[in-house]
Amino acid sequence: MDRRLTPANARVAHVSLRGEVSAGRFVEGTPARIALPVVDLLRAPGGTRERQLLLGARVLVLERAEGHAFVQAERDGYVGYVAEAALGPDAEVTHRVAVPATHLYPAADLKRHEVARLSCLSELRITGTSGQFSETAAGLFVPTIHLQPLAERADDPVAVAEGFLGTPYLWGGNSRDGIDCSGLVQVSLWACGLPCPGDSDLQAGSVGRALEEGEGLQRGDLLFWRGHVAMVVDGTRLIHANGHAMAVSYEGIEAAIARILAAGEGPVTARRRPVG
Repeated sequence: MDRRLTPANARVAHVSLRGEVSAGRFVEGTPARIALPVVDLLRAPGGTRERQLLLGARVLVLERAEGHAFVQAERDGYVGYVAEAALGPDAEVTHRVAVPATHLYPAADLKRHEVARLSCLSELRITGTSGQFSETAAGLFVPTIHLQPLAERADDPVAVAEGFLGTPYLWGGNSRDGIDCSGLVQVSLWACGLPCPGDSDLQAGSVGRALEEGEGLQRGDLLFWRGHVAMVVDGTRLIHANGHAMAVSYEGIEAAIARILAAGEGPVTARRRPVG
């Protein structure tokens, strides 16, 4: 079992794993939502970051102990630990942030000092509107033009990725404040309603379909290396979050292939086409 996707630790496991793993107890878990703009999903309490969860993300809480909660993210199945204070009730959400980033305000007034920054795909419950702003269930305000109802989707993953150009590279990052290669692909596909796991090795084996030998590349195709993924923009360029530029950037396809090979990271290992 892949530990990233297995809802079990030494003390507790989800009831679906009864008979497959050893645990002190088996639980159904309790749904909750992330209540902060960006939260690290950790391998262990106080440990390394696996990925990040955004405001409104739904999780299944399997255990709460010593200020941390062991959770499984609903959208991609990733498991890990978050600060217990980052969790809120499992309230209904109605809209998502549909731009790279936006702000929450204390009033429907763009001149007021913002109270938080939200990243693309953050989810909120909107209860009403006031001028150019939408009011959240928490009594805060976000520009309506930056939102879309949950039922709506973007139609071009590359355009979503391009909205993150210049975003600093951050290992395990999933937000406009910092993102890594697989996080960029994941947010771009999720924005278009396409399923996508959080790490490049899982993406290379599951996203869309593998390209046939000799099949030409097109916009939106994914190129994989050992531990890295990039998205094709056009016949000559790709876009990726990369440690070379330490940011989301364009790079020539052939130049990237040659550079990564010269750095000892090997050749392209897979080519896939996301499909609806």
